[in-house]
Amino acid sequence: MIEAVHNSMGIPILSIVTFLPLLGAVILIFIKNNTAARWIALVFTVVDFLVAIPIMLNFDRTTPNMQFVEHYDWIPSWNITYYMGIDGISVLFIFLSALLGWICVLASWRSIEHKVKEFMMALLVMQTAMIGVFCALDFFLFYLFWEAMLIPMYLIIGVWGGKNRIYAAIKFFLYTLAGSVLMLIGIIALYFAGGQTFNIIELMKYDFPFAVQFWAFIAFFIAFAIKVPMFPFHTWLPDAHVEAPTAGSIILAGVLLKMGTYGLIRFNLTLFEEAARYFTPLILVMSVISIIYGGYLALAQTDIKKLIAYSSISHMGFVTLGLFVFNSAGVEGAIMQMLNHGITTGALFLCIGLIYERTHTRELADYGGLAKAVPIYTTFFTIFILSSLAIPGTNSFIGEFLILTGAFGYSKLAASFSIIGALLGAVYLLGMYKKVALGEINHKGHIHEARDVNGRELIAMVALAIFVFWIGLNAAPFLEMVHPSVNHLLEQLNAAGAIVANVK
Repeated sequence: MIEAVHNSMGIPILSIVTFLPLLGAVILIFIKNNTAARWIALVFTVVDFLVAIPIMLNFDRTTPNMQFVEHYDWIPSWNITYYMGIDGISVLFIFLSALLGWICVLASWRSIEHKVKEFMMALLVMQTAMIGVFCALDFFLFYLFWEAMLIPMYLIIGVWGGKNRIYAAIKFFLYTLAGSVLMLIGIIALYFAGGQTFNIIELMKYDFPFAVQFWAFIAFFIAFAIKVPMFPFHTWLPDAHVEAPTAGSIILAGVLLKMGTYGLIRFNLTLFEEAARYFTPLILVMSVISIIYGGYLALAQTDIKKLIAYSSISHMGFVTLGLFVFNSAGVEGAIMQMLNHGITTGALFLCIGLIYERTHTRELADYGGLAKAVPIYTTFFTIFILSSLAIPGTNSFIGEFLILTGAFGYSKLAASFSIIGALLGAVYLLGMYKKVALGEINHKGHIHEARDVNGRELIAMVALAIFVFWIGLNAAPFLEMVHPSVNHLLEQLNAAGAIVANVK
């Protein structure tokens, strides 16, 4: 069983990395100058990223147990505690959230011109909620952080989004809220079925009856499938991406979608092992449909941002496929792909946002000749496209290769169909790149007037490109982090496999 171990650093570092952005948001309340608001947000997100680095460096890669634990009584009458801790899975996404935080601030430096202070406050509150989700080991605390994400993202889309922002924001809100209500019902059911505790570590030790697992699995799965999003719960995502400002799209693609798959790992696979085995065939079918369907929809898009949004549905289908093949290659590949997708697709949305600021169009027909007009920008755009294609030497190759290896080991049929999605990805990404970057400069989209990237934009793009090649050329340190946690998870799932065989 997973246990909580002592805090090796001797300081509440998880609380610091979680609530430091919130402190920045509180300070911004008293700031009136827009430039000052931008700089304060940047300072707090950069410092938060610097705090996340020693967490990575001091992480013990030999144990599946929770580390840097903080555990205090909060509401004793309800057995609610302030309980924070991370393992080899969650540590990666704390780092990812902290990395994308300051990149979102830089991406919004000039594109957000009204209510700047309020926008930066929403970003900072969002960062606290995101990191909190990955740290929480108490269901009550987890749910607070999970719900806390809803409001700032609703505001980011609804206030600073495109012309159809209200529709997109309300759609995002309703879909997410529906999933949250189901998850709340599941949490309450586990509280009473598991000895009246919200302690996630204690609940992991509890052997729930199959009937409880069955219904709780459905409640949690729908909540997380909406967030991923999996087919058929995906329709909110393209609208949200298209209307969201650049920073909103980076957060959505980079972190929020990962919370769905993180929830599947942390709860559906860990608390309901027998039910997870039982529902695996259905989930594999949904994953393959997401891979192929997302790819086909991406082929039909004329809006570059919508194309990348649909590609996310396809890429996240690979993640859910890897999680439910129940072997180390598939699960480790899925976790790596969660990290890689956050970096690569976040970078692509950054690129789209930067060029949109210059051309004020996202229509593919208005582009052409970017390589001649803005060569530095196009160089980085090319890197991120190659990463999304999972070219060897880039980060996405590692994750996708492991997922397909694991999938072939579990179901050759599911793996074979998934390859169709990978081929579709090559078609729509290369087709989009040809229209946007190659050929003669398209004067219709005012490409000839576009300026190349400035220093601020270059810093953000270089940072993401470093991780593209770092993980692509040396993924071992990252895989070493997740390996003990994945091995422990698979031991639990394999033990449940025999039970499910008898149930069937």
